[in-house]
Amino acid sequence: MIQSQIPVTVLTGYLGAGKTTLLNRILTEAHGKRYAVIVNEFGEIGIDNDLVADADEEIFEMNNGCICCTVRGDLIRILDNLMGRAGDFDGILVETTGLADPAPVAQTFFLDDSVRAKTKLDAIVTVVDAKHFLGEIDSSEEAQEQIAFADLIIVNKTDLVEEDILGAVESRIRTMNPTARLRRSERCDVALDDVLGRDAFSLDRVLEIEPHFMEHTHHHHHDDHVMSLSLTVDRPLDPYRFLPWIQDLVAQFGNDILRLKGILSMKDDDQQFVIQGIHMLIEGDHQRDWRPDETRTSRLVLIGHDLPVDLIRTGFEDCGA
Repeated sequence: MIQSQIPVTVLTGYLGAGKTTLLNRILTEAHGKRYAVIVNEFGEIGIDNDLVADADEEIFEMNNGCICCTVRGDLIRILDNLMGRAGDFDGILVETTGLADPAPVAQTFFLDDSVRAKTKLDAIVTVVDAKHFLGEIDSSEEAQEQIAFADLIIVNKTDLVEEDILGAVESRIRTMNPTARLRRSERCDVALDDVLGRDAFSLDRVLEIEPHFMEHTHHHHHDDHVMSLSLTVDRPLDPYRFLPWIQDLVAQFGNDILRLKGILSMKDDDQQFVIQGIHMLIEGDHQRDWRPDETRTSRLVLIGHDLPVDLIRTGFEDCGA
């Protein structure tokens, strides 16, 4: 018997908190369930879709806009399409961009009649970067909304901070959302039973936070100073040029770089090199072999405050072998 409403879990959290890491855990653990996955990115070119683990699940990608505003109609269309094949999967996972306000995303599951009839918002799961949370929360309305609307909050990257900082992070979260469940994690190593199938979303609680939630007038405006820069290079990169360049870039502009991620093709290297960064922290490693049918294009996306576009674009292009 096919269930009448498909459960939907929304994965949210500020830039670089670990949402894709959590999504990959869900997709690769042996829980015996199948999920349709919807991934939203702020930039013009897709990165997250290729960072999602190879799995049987179908992945729907929405680029060049935020799920809570410009591409919200795409979300409704994808959900309508999925509902026509509801017997093919057990639930839907929606990974939002780090700049998404979860309120209008959640609103979609109540105000659109077709979506409301066929889906049930199971939980909003917010991932928090324990290292950067205290420095970002006061200046980011999106991060505040993500905390306020969460049913479960995963305090991630606990290995990067001391216990007193963790205590301060959790205390601050509790002042913003005293009812959400908190879980600590390293690389989102939480029990999936805590994340999925919890039937945790409470419309009554949301209406206490935002009395006008059920009205059609909810609008979300991004900070005009937050920008996305999407770069591509079609020839292989020289690692002896690229690595010093990206390190210098982060050292010089790291305070303004909210998120950096890329999938790169290096000279004489048959594997994809994945690079990710938040502010001054940056890491890179090989992910998998390039497939024979893939074009070995290097893609780099940066999200930040007033970044020097021409300088970064020229620097990246000069790293070509």
